[in-house]
Amino acid sequence: MPRSPAPPLAAPIAIDAAALRAGLGRVRRTIDRHAAALTRLDAVLGDGDHGDNLAIGFRAVEEVVGGLPPETLPGELLRTVGHRLVAAVGGASGPLYGTAFMEAGFRAGSVSVIDGRLAAAMLQAATDGLARRGRCAVGDKTILDTVHPAATALTAAVWTGAAASDAARATTEAARLGMISTRPLIARRGIALRLGERSAGHLDPGAVSCFLILRALAGR
Repeated sequence: MPRSPAPPLAAPIAIDAAALRAGLGRVRRTIDRHAAALTRLDAVLGDGDHGDNLAIGFRAVEEVVGGLPPETLPGELLRTVGHRLVAAVGGASGPLYGTAFMEAGFRAGSVSVIDGRLAAAMLQAATDGLARRGRCAVGDKTILDTVHPAATALTAAVWTGAAASDAARATTEAARLGMISTRPLIARRGIALRLGERSAGHLDPGAVSCFLILRALAGR
């Protein structure tokens, strides 16, 4: 009997500038779609403008990225995104997300295609930069509670040889669980700090937006 053809090998992580631009487009559409919900969450714990501010910021990102030449490398794209978010997004989330994107861009260097190990290193660099800028730790009820487990999961997936789709799934699930973990926490950073124990029982809006961004970038 003839042998059955071998199943195709699962595709490894390989992110070029075109894929990154597509991911950023998904982020903009995702944030637009969820802006009102993010703002409602922020009305409980913050200034009530998180979704609106991010929507403005990622529309500005789409505009500036659209003006860059097609040959712009992924690292430069990410650094440009970071600078634009710092300038366009109000409140604390602009500097935090801006720093994360810039740090990822610096870690990307001048490569034209990002492989799995570099992607993991970039997400870890983004995580570390965000923690430094926000002076926060895991458990403080911030964006870090989402991105830190996501970075850990991506690193583990890459080092075990996971395919791109499996790595994206693991990273997104870790981000989701990190986001959910903020609900019972008492805020220790940001405006929500003033609420004390009353901040418990609510999802952190930054943790939620971080999950949405990571999920969109992962193509989930």
